[in-house]
Amino acid sequence: MALSAALRVPLPRLILLGPSASILGAASRRRAAAVPAAALRFLSASSPRSASFSSRSARPLRSRRRDRDNDGRAAAAVGAGGGGGGEGDGGGLVVKERIVPVELHKEATEAYMAYAMSVLLGRALPDVRDGLKPVHRRILYAMHEMGLVSRRPFRKCARVVGEVLGKFHPHGDTAVYDSLVRMAQDFSMRYPLVQGHGNFGSIDADPPAAMRYTECRLDSLAEAVFLNDLELNTIDFVPNFDNSQKEPSLLPARVPSLLLNGSSGIAVGMATNIPPHNLGELVDALSVIIQNPEATLQELLECMPGPDFPTGGTILGNQGILEAYKSGRGRIVVRGKTDIETIDLKSKREAIIIKEIPYQANKATLVEKIAELVEEKVLEGISDIRDESDRTGMRVVIELKRSADPAIVLNNLYRHTALQSSFSCNMVAILDGQPKLMGLKEILQAFLDFRCSVIERRARFKLSQALERKHIVEGIVVGLDNLDAVIQIIRETSNHAAATEALVKEFDLSEKQAEALLDITLRKLTSLERKKFVDEANTLSEEISKLNELLSSKKLIFELIQQEAADLKNKFSTPRRSLIDDSVNCEVDDIDIIPNEEMLLILSEKGYVKRMNPNTFNLQNRGTIGKSVGKMRMNDSTSDFIVCQTHDHVLYFSDKGIVYSARAYKIPECTRTATGTPLIQLLSLSDGERITSIIPVSEFGEDQYLVMLTVNGYIKKVPVNAFSSIRSSGIISIQLVPGDELKWVRRCGNDDLVALASQKGKVIVNSCDKIRPLGRNTRGAGAMKLKDGDKMAAMDIIPATVHKMPGRYSSRIRDLSPPWLLFIAENGLGKRVPLNAFRQSKFNLVGLVGYKLPADCRLAAVFVAGLSLDDGESDEQVVLVSQSGTVNRIKVKDISIQSRHARGVILMRLEHAGKIQSASLISAAAAEVAED
Repeated sequence: MALSAALRVPLPRLILLGPSASILGAASRRRAAAVPAAALRFLSASSPRSASFSSRSARPLRSRRRDRDNDGRAAAAVGAGGGGGGEGDGGGLVVKERIVPVELHKEATEAYMAYAMSVLLGRALPDVRDGLKPVHRRILYAMHEMGLVSRRPFRKCARVVGEVLGKFHPHGDTAVYDSLVRMAQDFSMRYPLVQGHGNFGSIDADPPAAMRYTECRLDSLAEAVFLNDLELNTIDFVPNFDNSQKEPSLLPARVPSLLLNGSSGIAVGMATNIPPHNLGELVDALSVIIQNPEATLQELLECMPGPDFPTGGTILGNQGILEAYKSGRGRIVVRGKTDIETIDLKSKREAIIIKEIPYQANKATLVEKIAELVEEKVLEGISDIRDESDRTGMRVVIELKRSADPAIVLNNLYRHTALQSSFSCNMVAILDGQPKLMGLKEILQAFLDFRCSVIERRARFKLSQALERKHIVEGIVVGLDNLDAVIQIIRETSNHAAATEALVKEFDLSEKQAEALLDITLRKLTSLERKKFVDEANTLSEEISKLNELLSSKKLIFELIQQEAADLKNKFSTPRRSLIDDSVNCEVDDIDIIPNEEMLLILSEKGYVKRMNPNTFNLQNRGTIGKSVGKMRMNDSTSDFIVCQTHDHVLYFSDKGIVYSARAYKIPECTRTATGTPLIQLLSLSDGERITSIIPVSEFGEDQYLVMLTVNGYIKKVPVNAFSSIRSSGIISIQLVPGDELKWVRRCGNDDLVALASQKGKVIVNSCDKIRPLGRNTRGAGAMKLKDGDKMAAMDIIPATVHKMPGRYSSRIRDLSPPWLLFIAENGLGKRVPLNAFRQSKFNLVGLVGYKLPADCRLAAVFVAGLSLDDGESDEQVVLVSQSGTVNRIKVKDISIQSRHARGVILMRLEHAGKIQSASLISAAAAEVAED
């Protein structure tokens, strides 16, 4: 009873009970596996219960260890009491157990590598030869076997998925259907391989309909490229997962489909991402490498300049393409294609129309992202966005506000959304059973080697068929030539075998020839049919000769490959969709998203700079107190006040003769009441160094110069392009004598006039071409002979297009026409003096009287006014800045025109504002005047 109860315990539990409680004890699994099934039948066969137990428990035990060698550690597990055997039990079962110790990291490494390679080769990576993953290859082959060609009606996708799952692909149906859907999407594949009927998803990432609703069939391109030569022994067939059928290990592709439609996949430890290309360009590149195996990458790029994405777009630059084709890795930047349209002629409102988006971008997500950025104030200037796409094409309309600049909004879209995105090429594929990173030339060469083997195998198959058929035809012709004898032999023989033997013996035929002769019908015994057999034999002889010639010549094989690829190009090639633009920078810089608008730069004596809108200051009347530029720091005052564009290069000249450079938009924009940004944060200034002049430069032209004037009266002229490249630490602009400092820098041309003025009111006007151009590291020449206590007060340029100074000066001629020299004294007085009141005089002289000033007053500034006229009147404005920081902006036409010796009129009342510190002249036409 005890033995019977013990034996009723399930067999797995017996193994786990241990040597003291189990009959099996510490039995070896390997030994158990070797024991016959009958040895496990412990109970009597007469008992039904025992019979059922033995039928369940009679499976042999299998070892899980790879190494099954006996190491001598096995021990018998038969207990003294329980292992002895009872009545009729036939003795106990002795099973040996064997444990092989292994290192965990080695076992894990081997197991993981086996798993990784199965994923790499069997699922995730394409083969470089036919460019397909196993799932795509199996789908195409299954549809081919089902007869779903392009000329047949559509069939349900569920039938195709079931066929693939049941015969070839032992994985989930979702993976198969998703792959089938992608092969039918014209926005995923450059050349779709499957024709879909029904809902196969959209570029908005809408899911396709269930497989029971959609229908499919093969595309004619897939038939021509992959399936034409499948039955001609061109590739090897391997057993499927259950060894019940055969499936192709490859498909005999006629073009490098790895590059044609690209591929993407994530495997274990590596991934692949290959862009699609244009069929015509790909065939041309293949022809180049066939004709010249040593062709350079540049020669291949001439016929295949880059990828061709199914969704179009614009590829920026070719550097990423070159890197990808050379090494297999590269970053290709793609922008969507857009147009600017005017949607309202009255208000001149414009809209950005998105017609194409980058490859693998989601249109719906793009539109949602734009809307979110507009709500978050990241994108400005957009009033509305809507998607008007339909079956005719993509059309996303982004309406702009009236004041928005389309170029700036578009650059912001490129920077913040997927309208500009990058495609990271990682061209990894299976080559010789191993994953490998390859460049363009290596991929083409691998395909070419594969295609050569396909052509050779196809030629040998056709040759064997032709030889076999010719052998049969020759036997038939011999029989027809001896027709009477053949009929006589057939009539005299008693059966088929005897007739065959007699024909072989009589006419020296082979058994196959004799069989074919016996199978021939009576209607083929005519002379016309005999002629057909003779012609067929001749045709077969020619075909055999051509095939032998093809197999013996590598050149002919290459020509055939080239011809077959060219036929595909002529039949299926389409124009390129993606444009390649080398002129556009792939990176969207800050300057691309900042409007090139007019701005004011205000520089203080202590080195603080502010950037403001020109409309910050309202227009004032002459003689008013004015509006403050903001709270100035203790003992600080405004030094310079200029107008420029946000994209300009701003040259900062210091009192030590050093020049620095930075873009204008780099200066933070602030309000009128802000104190500004210290220049030490923007420029690498040395201790005690301060900026004295700011020159905005839009372009560094060759015919433009910078004229520099120091406080002690040294002047020199330097070409502007000498400052086109300035390092962050600055460069020397002028050599200074001890005690001197650089104070004024202005732009001029050779035909312009230079007006110099000293603090005591002396003026020299002379032509700019009288100054000899010098290098940066020079001191210059004397500009004016200064009396004791006098220093230079101002310098300005008179453009050649406006001045009409006579060759000889006459005091009797009173001409008040523009331009004028606008004098501003420190005491707030000023006047306009006609330029014709002066004469051109040489440099390094005392100069003419321009303003007769009191002993305690000095000249603050001199400008050339009248360069901008409106109905004969100057529309310029002068901005006066006092020492306390108060600003007054008045019209130049309100300042009276007086003689050189006149006192002037009051421009700004300075009872509580100190003296005039600086002044600037701006054009009123450059900015709209704001209302109070």
